[in-house]
Amino acid sequence: MNATKYKRTPQSYMEMESRYGAHNYHPLPVVLSRGEGVYVWDVDGKRYYDFLSAYSAVNQGHGHPKIVRTLQEQAARLALTSRAFYNDKLGPYEKFITEMFGYDKVLPMNTGAEGVETAIKLVRKWAYEKKGIPRYEANIIVAEGNFHGRTTTIVSFSTDPEAKEGFGPYTPGFTSVPYNDLEALEKAIQTHPNTIAFLVEPIQGEAGVNVPDEGYLKGAKEICEKYDCLLIADEIQTGIARTGRMLASDHEGVRPDVLILGKALSGGVYPISAVLADDDIMLSIKPGQHGSTFGGNPVAAAVAVAALEVVRDEDLAGNAARMGELFRNLLARRTEGNPFVKQIRGKGLLNAMVINDTPESDTAWNICLNMADKGLLAKPTHGNIIRFAPPLVINEEQIREAVDIIAQSLEEYAR
Repeated sequence: MNATKYKRTPQSYMEMESRYGAHNYHPLPVVLSRGEGVYVWDVDGKRYYDFLSAYSAVNQGHGHPKIVRTLQEQAARLALTSRAFYNDKLGPYEKFITEMFGYDKVLPMNTGAEGVETAIKLVRKWAYEKKGIPRYEANIIVAEGNFHGRTTTIVSFSTDPEAKEGFGPYTPGFTSVPYNDLEALEKAIQTHPNTIAFLVEPIQGEAGVNVPDEGYLKGAKEICEKYDCLLIADEIQTGIARTGRMLASDHEGVRPDVLILGKALSGGVYPISAVLADDDIMLSIKPGQHGSTFGGNPVAAAVAVAALEVVRDEDLAGNAARMGELFRNLLARRTEGNPFVKQIRGKGLLNAMVINDTPESDTAWNICLNMADKGLLAKPTHGNIIRFAPPLVINEEQIREAVDIIAQSLEEYAR
């Protein structure tokens, strides 16, 4: 069927996706066509607050002029050479990002899942070559409720049935422990003497913005050091200023042994991820043992520098801290006594509201539909949790207007 037969209405766009696209997402019934700053517009010209930010990939705001200009100029000049040759953008990018985050080396990749896979391969290679772990017996500990991506290896250690079931056989070499439980972490390392690393999100985003107890990450780092294990921090969603610091790990003064970045590393205009580590770990991988056609390409390198400069120069971490605190305080005040609001939690501008209903209910979904009708886009995760993560360029006036929309939507639903 020819796409020209469809009339250009919101419904026709949605029908095309349903007819020709895989059914691996369940979007809100909104068809977007433009974005700027904290706003997006649908095909009918209606404006919305974007309170998802493409899962925190658009921290710098939609269409940031500096990032877009960098993308356009570099794409026109030289887009891709592969790593078969040097290019004049990769070295400066590697210098910039390693100095910004304080590591010896960076391994550039494209997607967040690739970043996690790279970190897994890296620490395994380190364990066999440097730590003396028996070949192919390395164990990595992960946290229950984790979300690190969608590859076969990653879903093998997921505890989310929806992400995991039906995709086996699963990759061995992983042990799950409860999140925010240091005693369980240490016991697992003692039980599995070939443990080489603990892979963890400083705040679990997809699980519903689960913020651990203060000191959890610091305690995990101390346990890892005690047993000569590596702490791998997946900061793909929590990094790049989202939680009010450049890294969520910075809140506790923790320096991960291996740091994974992605999403907002590109300002949302290009798939870019990175794994950072010091020489002792990173140089375990030799030429030919790992790579990617697009990893470290000139466009990615140039865009990543621009995206990080925007975060630094516009103090987006500081703004996230201030606006996040304002958002939680205002929302708590406005929703006090609402029977559907069970909890409001978060850090910086990564926040969530737990709806007082079962995960199987459609309450959170319907509230999101109500908010969309009033001009704010958010989406449930795990059924009854609504995540709120606007671009970090949001200001106080916009926060107040957004809270009004959320509160009004809840008030109407509670009637």
